[in-house]
Amino acid sequence: MQVTIVGCAGSFPSAASPASCYLVDADGFRLVLDLGNGALGALQRYTALTDIDAVCISHLHADHCIDLLSYSVFQNYHPGGPRARIPVYGPAGAADRLEQALGSASGSIAQAFDVRTLTPGTLEIGPLTITAGRVRHPVETFGFRVEHGGRVLAYSADTGPCDELVTLARGADVLLAEASFTDGPDLPADLHLTAGEAGQHAAAAAAGELVLTHLVAWNDPETSIEQAAAAYGGPIRLASPGQRLLGAAGVGSGQHGSDDT
Repeated sequence: MQVTIVGCAGSFPSAASPASCYLVDADGFRLVLDLGNGALGALQRYTALTDIDAVCISHLHADHCIDLLSYSVFQNYHPGGPRARIPVYGPAGAADRLEQALGSASGSIAQAFDVRTLTPGTLEIGPLTITAGRVRHPVETFGFRVEHGGRVLAYSADTGPCDELVTLARGADVLLAEASFTDGPDLPADLHLTAGEAGQHAAAAAAGELVLTHLVAWNDPETSIEQAAAAYGGPIRLASPGQRLLGAAGVGSGQHGSDDT
């Protein structure tokens, strides 16, 4: 199983990265985790859109799902004819919400995708075992545990501090955790993690590596690394577009700091 960071910007695309999107490849089966604004174009650097087998959407904020609208155009108006529907797993009401955002009365989302409602628990998507758990965010949001071939990726999605994230990440090779905030007073509750809180969750879960993502453009990257490292003693990286996790060469860089390999 290999994971490619397609987009890791938090809340809106940055000059360097689209919003949240991660490509999971397991024995040629390609699953996309989240498809935020700007991600569809960047995704094509790593795979053909015709080769995507399934999509999982953590929640219905635009920076995690809105490029499904553009993907539906590719699906429905491909010059070779309409493409077969792709399974899309998301929170309740995802199909209606996306249809409204597209502004179409023709059911274009339903024509492009087989939208399936996520619930807490474990399901099989192709060769992948996916465990979904509700995390803390203003809308229904799922974090994921993705398992294949003895390797485990945990993905926080957007969340405030919560026990469910520790459960999803227990013993994972990599915890891909959002770090939208840096430590400070009067932060909103149940919205996002600080980098320090991401480190605390990684330590509590005994995760093998922490990769900080959902990186907001105005945060200082070195501050995020330092605050995470104060809580977690394992290897820490900042996510960056094109970075690969869980590849054949092994997990992690073995040291604090960014690593794009």
